[in-house]
Amino acid sequence: MEHLGHRFRDPALLELAFTHASVQGSQSNERLEFLGDAALDLAIAEELFHRHAELPEGDLTELKAAIVSRRSLAQAARELGLGERARIGGGLRGRELPASVLANLYEAVLGAVYLDGGYDAARRFARRTLHGALEGVHERRRGANPKQELQELSQARWNRLPTYELLEQRGEAHARAFLVRAWLGERAFPSAWGRTRKEAERWAAHEALLVLAAEPAPADGA
Repeated sequence: MEHLGHRFRDPALLELAFTHASVQGSQSNERLEFLGDAALDLAIAEELFHRHAELPEGDLTELKAAIVSRRSLAQAARELGLGERARIGGGLRGRELPASVLANLYEAVLGAVYLDGGYDAARRFARRTLHGALEGVHERRRGANPKQELQELSQARWNRLPTYELLEQRGEAHARAFLVRAWLGERAFPSAWGRTRKEAERWAAHEALLVLAAEPAPADGA
């Protein structure tokens, strides 16, 4: 798969990266996924560190969380056609792969690139395949607050305000993480993590905006 931007010296690594745990009697890609997750975190953290010299640690963490989110990695996997190459079994056959499986495939392939070509190869792969996500967070920082944007959109379309639900809270006082999702009436949107509840609400609003942006605007009076 030359479109990956890396020519494998050991093609068996790539084959392993495409082997999902649902395939009976085969070694799965879960260990490569674990390695790819770690390499991805470092590669994106390094990229953000150099791109945004003015930002404090908390803001860099917030940006990294958006770039390495399940949604972002699944989109990159779709663009690379990883799902078409995946070896899957059981109930996953014959239907569109969920975002979680696609995101895991991406991390496994990145782990294979790391083992085959080293950190520099993995970093190049991450920067190239997540270029859109990297540029997206840069543009979003220059735009409106996502909570304000979601509020204005929901008032204009449905004459109602969004609400935010705290789903989970982890960690001690010095290192907490909050999981929040946005609601519009009876409709829930994908959840998001943040280092503070306010930060998690901003990311939850951003997740809702992504979903709504992919939908046609309702006709007048709808």
